[in-house]
Amino acid sequence: MLKDCRTVWVNCLRVIKANIGEQSFKTWFQPIVPVQLHNNVLIIQVPSQFFYEWLEEHYVDVLRKAIYQEVGPEGRLEYSIVVDNGNAQTKPRTLNLPTSHKASGPAPEATPAAALASGPMSSSARNVAAAAAAPQQQATLRNPFEASKAIDRNYLHSQLNHSYTFENYIEGDCNRLSRSAGLAVANKPGTTSFNPLMIYGGVGLGKTHLVQAIGNHIKATNVDKFVLYVSAEKFTNQFIESLRSNAVQDFANFYLLVDILILDDVQFLSGKDKTQEMFFHIFNHLHQAGKQIVMTSDRPPRDLVGLEDRLLSRFKWGLTADLQSPDFETRMAIIQNKMQQDGIDIPPQVVEYLAHSVNTNVRELEGVLISLVAQSSLNRREIDLEMAKQALRHIIEEVEAEVNLDFIQKTCAEYFGVPLDLLKAKTRKKEVVTARQVAMYFAKEHTSHSLKSIGHHFGGRDHSTVIHSVQTVSDLIDSDKSFRSTIQDLRKKFAGK
Repeated sequence: MLKDCRTVWVNCLRVIKANIGEQSFKTWFQPIVPVQLHNNVLIIQVPSQFFYEWLEEHYVDVLRKAIYQEVGPEGRLEYSIVVDNGNAQTKPRTLNLPTSHKASGPAPEATPAAALASGPMSSSARNVAAAAAAPQQQATLRNPFEASKAIDRNYLHSQLNHSYTFENYIEGDCNRLSRSAGLAVANKPGTTSFNPLMIYGGVGLGKTHLVQAIGNHIKATNVDKFVLYVSAEKFTNQFIESLRSNAVQDFANFYLLVDILILDDVQFLSGKDKTQEMFFHIFNHLHQAGKQIVMTSDRPPRDLVGLEDRLLSRFKWGLTADLQSPDFETRMAIIQNKMQQDGIDIPPQVVEYLAHSVNTNVRELEGVLISLVAQSSLNRREIDLEMAKQALRHIIEEVEAEVNLDFIQKTCAEYFGVPLDLLKAKTRKKEVVTARQVAMYFAKEHTSHSLKSIGHHFGGRDHSTVIHSVQTVSDLIDSDKSFRSTIQDLRKKFAGK
């Protein structure tokens, strides 16, 4: 019966193709696989529950017409829905659902599609389908990006910035897991266990760079794959526009053609119920079809609020990886890479100063470099340490931490009566060591510098020295009344700064 079922379905496709648009035919009927024909019942396999619901809601009339012509008045249709793609050891799991409508001739045009849908459909899914129940478009697909063609295999329509690559994405302890997972996805999209891949982290840590690097790598190595990068805000606006213009089906058709969907800042879907509903169905279809989904967020899924539980549970199907603030070595590498890319020369001591002082995020670090280059060009002056300090004063909103360190060192040196330069020297004289340890203690208390950065500004000492100094001062405060009074005097000076 396998041959008969295929033959019947091929003939059915001819009838269907003559009655709907080419793009809709490719999207909704080419993926269907005929399974069996028995007792006038044709069983066809569809990729997902959403796929089945959409066919029943929008194409049941043309399906009935095709079955009627090829099988006869008693012909019926059943769906075999793939609910689990399986793996190398287990076969895909399917669910069979019948349609209750016999092929009793061409359906009258006035029959509502919603009344003909026989399979189970959630009320929310039915609402989305109802919103899309505009007249079938017989022309080409309306592209939400307003491009001249539905799909164009180039960076413009994929919305990718080709300058974002793995080659210029500096790896460090702060991003190693995310970068490795991203590269694995880029090499084998849709076939790894990292689907979906969720990258989260604070502002300016490189989330967009990483996910666009994934897209660019896939574009370069899989020219037949349609990669799409879109922000959650833009996705929402496109969906709203499709509702306004009665083009929800075109909107869905477009996204279901995507091979790799990259959704940036998914937290902005919060509170947008209808948009979440549509994304939920698109997510299901793409995932079950083996397509790759990559997302970014400013926080882990467990901390996202205003998103439906069923969406959050799907976000956890694959891998969730975080990006943290880059450490000193990574910041150094980022600056050096930027220097190489832009062909600029910055003295080593300035590079170290910037790497120590700008420890919040990569975007702010790049902003400082741009400012330095601009000042150097406008003033026709070589970049030096003084220029770097001036640049930081104007870019960092709070009082620059380096100024606080200078003030702390100067105040402690004067209080203990030791030369300022000895705080950074190798000397082990007791009065100098005490002044240095107290200065390190207050540097840890009053600045945002890391232990490694504090050590660097005290003559390049190791972070363990800073830890020892802080602990020593804390112990003396608890055990020595006179020393405690000294610390209280100094604290008043810093409190009034």
